[in-house]
Amino acid sequence: ELGRWSRLGLRDSVRRGAAHFRRYQSGRANALRCRRLLLVDRQEPATVRHLHGSCARSRFVTEFTTLDVLVLVVYLVGITAWGAWLGRGQTGATDYFLGSRSLPWVAVMLSVVATETSTLTFLSVPGVSYAGSLVFVQLTLGYLAGRMAVSAIFLPAYYRGELSTAYALLEDRFGLGARRVTSAIFMVTRLLADSVRLFATAIPLALITGWPYPVSIAVIGVLTVTYTYFGGIKAVVWVDVVQMGLYLLGAVVAIVAIQFALPDGWSGVFSSAGAEGKLQVVDFTWNLTTTYTIWAGVIGGAVFAMASHGTDQLIVQRLLTCTDQRSAQKALVGSGIAVIFQFLLFLMVGLGLWAFYGGREFNSTDEIFATFIVQELPPGLTGLLIAGVFAAAMSSLSSSINSLASATAYDFWAPLMGARDDESRILKAGKVFTLVWAALLIGGAILFIPLSEGTSAVEAALGIAALVYGGLLGAFALGVFTTRPGQGAAILGIVIGIGTVILLRDRMAWPWYVPVGATVTLVAGSLSGLLQKRPE
Repeated sequence: ELGRWSRLGLRDSVRRGAAHFRRYQSGRANALRCRRLLLVDRQEPATVRHLHGSCARSRFVTEFTTLDVLVLVVYLVGITAWGAWLGRGQTGATDYFLGSRSLPWVAVMLSVVATETSTLTFLSVPGVSYAGSLVFVQLTLGYLAGRMAVSAIFLPAYYRGELSTAYALLEDRFGLGARRVTSAIFMVTRLLADSVRLFATAIPLALITGWPYPVSIAVIGVLTVTYTYFGGIKAVVWVDVVQMGLYLLGAVVAIVAIQFALPDGWSGVFSSAGAEGKLQVVDFTWNLTTTYTIWAGVIGGAVFAMASHGTDQLIVQRLLTCTDQRSAQKALVGSGIAVIFQFLLFLMVGLGLWAFYGGREFNSTDEIFATFIVQELPPGLTGLLIAGVFAAAMSSLSSSINSLASATAYDFWAPLMGARDDESRILKAGKVFTLVWAALLIGGAILFIPLSEGTSAVEAALGIAALVYGGLLGAFALGVFTTRPGQGAAILGIVIGIGTVILLRDRMAWPWYVPVGATVTLVAGSLSGLLQKRPE
């Protein structure tokens, strides 16, 4: 989810996973804890990589049948082959990275939603309503408001010229240096965050196959990069559409299964949930340290969405594949509406699981949906939902690889090589960068295996997206709303904005990071601009 669930979900999971690993090494792990290992129990990432000595694998194998394996394999092989086939006929970089600017807005809309929905979202959001209520919906209202603002403010600026990346807008306003600084921030952020996502997603494959953890990471990475390399953005978008349909189907299957599993079905779920106050949607509490309030949701969520969907190449690249500005606006605003319904669906799953399990405690709320998938669904459906887990993961990973390659090719390589207008050379370079970034993401995920024993580096990687988005949004605001600040002022504003958020991060909930960072960047850059001499 562009850093949100990485920060909130995996940070605590990796911390607790490291503690489990130390107990395992010291001999204090026992059979009871081993039996509690589940398919995607991200609380135990370090333990899982010692599958050869764990009873987790044997338990999982008894629950994941041959039919489930067949469903999963058919999906993974089929989607990879189809994605690679979609890339036929590409002749230039515009085809490869921008889909010839001709993709239908509905497909782009669904791709945007799939891109920001990771495996962490699929498994973690049901745990939010299981342990609490529906207050998470407040954030989605802010996300819609933020997308509407991006559609009105940033998209017209993007479509005034033939821009190839989000950061080309800053070059037009400030200069090549500002473009490279912001693009580099995007690259570092995306590499760290998505390496950790890949690290988490490989756990189910390790449990299914018993392969060493690095091999599981490499397999997922190789399958994803295959269709990304051959198919380009066109394959990424259309495969995203299929993958979104698959993981939403998985959620619907769970809802139907709960209806038949409970004596009173969903009427009983809503009755008992209402009595416990779990149907609460709005919280008017004013407290900067409380994450899910109407203020944090609408204000913080809106500004966060303006940053993630207006300044992040991961999303902007998709919007630039539309035929025109109007189509891009429909895709972006439509994705905000789709996200509201998607998260309501995931939250409903959480309420149903709460009723099904009687509200019993789990080691982590992240493992609840995974437990239900593995233990309660019949053969075939279990494989289908696990395929949904992989679908969410592969859509995020393929999007990252392609957007990182496009930013590298357009923002750095082409200007340095004097090839800005050479479509053929940029295409060839872009394919090379696709392989390079895939290797870096796979290597980064493998690197996080030993780092999970000490969580400081992992936590820094997980939190970096939320910390830097404010600086990026502030830089774009300077570019769109001001005329005096120059390149030096803009870069200084970014540094001060990001630095301020880092210093104050423990004094506010994460939805406030972006509003604070963007405001400080805008003010600092504007004040610095007043001190600059106007060019003669």
